[in-house]
Parts: sequence; C-alpha cells; structure tokens
Amino acid sequence: MNNAATQSTDALGDVADGYPKTISLSGQDVEIRVMGGEDRANVLDFARALPEQDLLFLRLDITEPDIVDAWLANIGSGATFSLSAYAGGEFVGYATVERNPARWTRRVGEIRVNVAPSLRSHGLGRSLTSQIFDIARAMGLKKLVAHMTPDQAGAQAAFKRLGFVPEALLADHVEDRHGDAHDLVIMSYDVDGHSGHMDDPI
Repeated sequence: MNNAATQSTDALGDVADGYPKTISLSGQDVEIRVMGGEDRANVLDFARALPEQDLLFLRLDITEPDIVDAWLANIGSGATFSLSAYAGGEFVGYATVERNPARWTRRVGEIRVNVAPSLRSHGLGRSLTSQIFDIARAMGLKKLVAHMTPDQAGAQAAFKRLGFVPEALLADHVEDRHGDAHDLVIMSYDVDGHSGHMDDPI
C-alpha cells in the first residue's frame, strides 16, 4: 500500500473512531452510527415506510433485500461508507458516500442522504451531510456528485444550499417504479473547497 493510500486509510479510521455520537435536534437526541450488517432489517423497514413519492425516485430500490445486501457488501469492502441515524431506537435516516470503482474516476464519490419525514426540516439531513463530507475527505475523494430528478425540487434546493451546483441534465435517463421515464439532474461539489458551513436545515 502506498503512502497516500495508507494516509487515507488512517484518516478514515480516525473519523470512524468518532462514532457512535449523539446530536440534539429540536430537543430530541439522535444517535449517529457507522452502518453495518446489524442495520439491515431497519433499513428495509425504513425504506418500506417512506412515502410513495420518495420511493419513485430512489436510484437504488432499498426496499429490496438484495439491494440492501449489495449495499452492505460494498460497505464491507470499503467502497462505500455509510452512517445510520436512530432516534428513540428507531432508524430515522442515513447518509452514504460511494467511491466510483473505475480507476480513472476513483477521486469521485456519490453522496446519498435520506431522512424520515418526521425529522425533515429539523437539521438531521444537514448534520448527516456535513459528517459524510468529512468522511469523503478521509476517503481521499476530491469531488462529490448527487443524482436526482427535476421533480425533486426540494432535494435540489437543499443541495444547492450546501454548495452543490447543477452539472448536467440527462433527458429520459431514469425510470420510476411505474415505468415512466424522467430526466436526471447531476449536481456536483468540490470537496476540497468545502468549508463546513451549513446554515440551512434539511
């Protein structure tokens, strides 16, 4: 392992050692943990309880056990790092960053954040996103991307507040659970330029 890879592994280990941690949101304690196999059933229950509108545009259908198993396998291999959030013992959200496996794009990672409707607009999404940024840095990533559809106006606005900018619009690029085609918006963020200053709750 070269020095750069060793430093990245060490940095990621240092960040991971900071978990679990507890944050307070609107007077409610939320525990943030490193996601692992013990979260499998809770992830599935969380996904299956999401509003139909949220499920339409999930890039990965995490209501499917095989998809969640593949996600956990990627975590085990180190290609993905994910955080899970619990409030009152209930799974209420996650943040994940996944490294692109192709060698020529290994500096790029995809970020995904999802929060239970009951905790939206209380700052959980903002906190999870900020923490996953730190993890992305520790992984040695230089650029983050987020994928969403134009229909997801709220998500686009939230990512714009965090400094993401629209980079591409791909026509009829994704298909929802009903088989209807939708455009795909790709937003990006320069990790090295991230200041950690996130004022707007999401």
